[in-house]
Amino acid sequence: MLLRLPTSLSEAQECMAEGAVPIGGATLVWATWQRDGFPEQALSLRDLPEANAIGREALGAAVVLNRIDDQLPETLRRAASSVGTGAVRRTATVGGNIVGSTLRCLLPAALVLDARATVLEPDNVYETDLAEVLAKRHLLLGLRWREPIASAYYKEPGEAGGPPPLVVATAVHGDGDGRTRLRVAVRDGYEVLSDSAVCDADTEEVLHTLRRTAVGGLHAAAWEVVRRQVTELLARPAIR
Repeated sequence: MLLRLPTSLSEAQECMAEGAVPIGGATLVWATWQRDGFPEQALSLRDLPEANAIGREALGAAVVLNRIDDQLPETLRRAASSVGTGAVRRTATVGGNIVGSTLRCLLPAALVLDARATVLEPDNVYETDLAEVLAKRHLLLGLRWREPIASAYYKEPGEAGGPPPLVVATAVHGDGDGRTRLRVAVRDGYEVLSDSAVCDADTEEVLHTLRRTAVGGLHAAAWEVVRRQVTELLARPAIR
């Protein structure tokens, strides 16, 4: 297998046009390739500057999870730190987790940040929403969002090889005219649900609004985690 490491967008697009298969951090595909056979060419974005951006409102797809630090929103930091072991986090990438994984521990965090995705095609680079990225399994270059006022992330303990543990991500954003909006995303099993509510009212009214969304239709145990996290987030001094 030839591993290609482009250093420019045009070079990466050339690799794609020639059939190179994206490898991410290789934590997910390696075992499959050992079982089913290796492709002739693989493509890694680890040397591509655009895929290695990291900042308060941007994160590249080739960034490994242990590089996600306190300059990024809390919900992303906690999501990244919850993935696998330290050894896994030193090799697993943002793009591999969101697009290549069935668990997608970072996806709820990205959804509550209302993140937009930049994707790479052999003849184009453009921005789109996460739903399109997942549906079409695009090659992700990175994510961009507006910094939230506050955010949080909770992942239930789980057993290796067991069912995916419940994940709840939340974030509060200002909308520019003095109002605030709460976003909630939940991974329940392999399904991810997300919705939002305006935060003009008190916490109970916000929860009542959420109860009328898809998130509110979760089973009782999951809703209790949502209720607790929303209550704790909206009580933070930054929201008041």
